[in-house]
Amino acid sequence: MIQQLLGIDIGGTKCAVIFGLDTDGDISIADKVRFDTTDVQGTIGRIISELKGMCARHGLDASNTRGIGISCGGPLDSRKGIVMSPPNLPGWDNIPIVDMVREATGIPAVLQNDANACALAEWKYGAGRGTRNMVFLTFGTGLGAGLVLDGRLYSGTNDNAGELGHIRLSEFGPVGYGKAGSVEGFASGGGIAQLAASAVKEKLMMGEKVAWCPDGNLSAISARTVAEAAKAGDELAKSIYRTSATYLGKALAMVIDMLNPEVIAIGSIFVRAEELIRPFMQAAIDRDALPGAAAVCKVKPAELGESIGDIAALSLAATL
Repeated sequence: MIQQLLGIDIGGTKCAVIFGLDTDGDISIADKVRFDTTDVQGTIGRIISELKGMCARHGLDASNTRGIGISCGGPLDSRKGIVMSPPNLPGWDNIPIVDMVREATGIPAVLQNDANACALAEWKYGAGRGTRNMVFLTFGTGLGAGLVLDGRLYSGTNDNAGELGHIRLSEFGPVGYGKAGSVEGFASGGGIAQLAASAVKEKLMMGEKVAWCPDGNLSAISARTVAEAAKAGDELAKSIYRTSATYLGKALAMVIDMLNPEVIAIGSIFVRAEELIRPFMQAAIDRDALPGAAAVCKVKPAELGESIGDIAALSLAATL
């Protein structure tokens, strides 16, 4: 059975309108248009225009299309279909995007935050396929999370469920999610860069040079540069990833004890640097999590890669 799906991925710098096909549980992208995010009305107008064009090109309407999934950064109200002033979308204040899209096309639409949409995508088409209980972590610039519990996306009372990045693990530490010592502070690209900058600054103040930061420009340090140095054998870089991975493991042990998932799928940095992270992450899980719950939970790299944003929006459409 083939289902026709439409998706809209709304980002701070880029947006996309996607046409996809679900063929007996396998997803494929048939057409996609990507464009810059500009001012509010200009961007909404472009979304509607490209959506209508997509429908015209492929003969899509309410009779042959399952739905339109809209993935966007929060905060938002998924039940009312309203985008509510996301920090990366200035001016998007109480925008009823679901109503706008539905009125323009006649096709049912649904809105969800991007981390939840990505969780749904990995559950339906990626690392969590075949499970009933799965947690997805973005582990990119920040740390977002989405929950699939008992075979359904769980977003909480007002779309704030799964904000694992905001949990404080230590009174002191790198800042993430506006909170020092948070999970995002330790386990994100921004957090790793903070850990590295602090470690390099200490070395420089002691008169030591750091090969992967030769000019002492701390602002140029990124999770990627640290990972490259660690993979090349640099002990300081490896210690930074050890710290990040250990705190990630502590956080995952909490998730395992509380939610008892079958799979925790982790994207971005974990996919690229699993060999640096897994040993220390796993040691913390083994030490802190309930053995029975840990035994049935697999921590896996996310599988959808660079296409996850597109598939996330299409996955939402498949729920309608």
